[in-house]
Amino acid sequence: MKTTPQGTVEIKSPSSMGSGSHPLVVLLFILLLAGVLTYLFESGSYQRKDGLVIPGSYQTIPKDNSLMELFGTVADNPAGTASPVGLVDLLLAVPEGLQKGGGLIFMVLVIGGLFGILSKSGAVDAGLERLLSAVRGNVYWLVSCLMLIFALGSTLLGLASEYLLIIPLMVELARRLGMSNLIGLAIVTVAVKVGYLSSITNPLPLTIAQPLLGLPIFSGAGLRAVFFAIYLLVGIGFMLWVIKRAGFTKGADLALETKPLSPCHFIMLITLLIGIGGLVYASNHWQWEKQQLTAYYIALSLFLAVQSGLGANEAAEAFVSGMKKILMASFLIGVAFAIAITLQNGKVLDSVVHSLVSFIGEDNRYIAALGMFGTQLVLDVLIPSTSGQAAVTMPIMGPVGQLSGVAPQTTVLAFLFGNGITNMITPTSGTLLAYLATAQVGWSQWARFILPLVAIFILLACVMLMTAVYIGY
Repeated sequence: MKTTPQGTVEIKSPSSMGSGSHPLVVLLFILLLAGVLTYLFESGSYQRKDGLVIPGSYQTIPKDNSLMELFGTVADNPAGTASPVGLVDLLLAVPEGLQKGGGLIFMVLVIGGLFGILSKSGAVDAGLERLLSAVRGNVYWLVSCLMLIFALGSTLLGLASEYLLIIPLMVELARRLGMSNLIGLAIVTVAVKVGYLSSITNPLPLTIAQPLLGLPIFSGAGLRAVFFAIYLLVGIGFMLWVIKRAGFTKGADLALETKPLSPCHFIMLITLLIGIGGLVYASNHWQWEKQQLTAYYIALSLFLAVQSGLGANEAAEAFVSGMKKILMASFLIGVAFAIAITLQNGKVLDSVVHSLVSFIGEDNRYIAALGMFGTQLVLDVLIPSTSGQAAVTMPIMGPVGQLSGVAPQTTVLAFLFGNGITNMITPTSGTLLAYLATAQVGWSQWARFILPLVAIFILLACVMLMTAVYIGY
């Protein structure tokens, strides 16, 4: 940290937060790897009923692995057969992924436009000045409180994509303190992932996973609440360490403005807060999907544009400018969907699940619990959807847990830990990529930053699972 001639404080970002490989290169490499996997793994499928896997129903599907399939397409396969994904199908998977992820992509673009209007009006900078003045520059206290609020929203209500609207605010907060976008992104992302790790009453995983194992929905919340508190303390401690390492010192002179907000900025910020509250209510009570959420963001953008005092043309230019900043990153969401499509076209997803489950031991319940956790860690790369992973794995893991002496609640816990930890870093997660796009942070940059915390969380999860097995949870 150093003081500029003007008296303000300049805080250097950690040197480890370089840009690294372009995220498009990373995702295209993973897409190519997915295509290779369709050659290496046998094709097979489980039977399903109402979208859920039927345990013990796995069957292999005949497949021709010859190199000639490189130039064929899966559309030409006779019924009941499979083939590896060729070059044509790899290319077709990208536009198909863009179409499949269109709802999320357009939502992210509109949010970028919304904050383009807020930034152009100066409301964000003015609001953050007042917020930092209110806490007297104690950023450690502010970050801790914000992470607690975000984590509670995710662990109790399942909030995740709703926080896309918050990320630009946290990014601007980090910039105001002289730190990188990465730290602003992490304040939200670490808190959200901590909430999903334990999911005290998170309806997204629990309403699917627990009934499949014969458990009442939201049962066993007491121990999950204890684990949530532990994860949150570690997550907050990690973020405070990062902020201190970046050079910020408690009580530093931030040259904060103390003048009151202008009426225009005050009205815009109040509108934004009310808009966020309405968003949370609508998502949980009316189960809005991405289409309704995007329409909501457009309406909020129009309200803010009218209040900003900008002319119609200037507001439109600000909106488009905000969208342009995240256009390339939004394209990556479509490529991530293309990876899942490739694995589905090659019919190897169920084969991977079947192979991983066969490695889970049945002779020792501690080893079995850790085996289920490790399996969920790997499967989350291929099935990043929380509800989707629950629907595929819980009907299989339940009987495995029973055979090995692992209680159903612990089986659910292994799923929550595996899904939550991998979702912190996997480049196939549309939600994570949307977060990165909104914050304008590259995936490789994020991966280097978050990997130490991922390793710590994996160790904590192993200890917690063995504890749960020991007490018969």
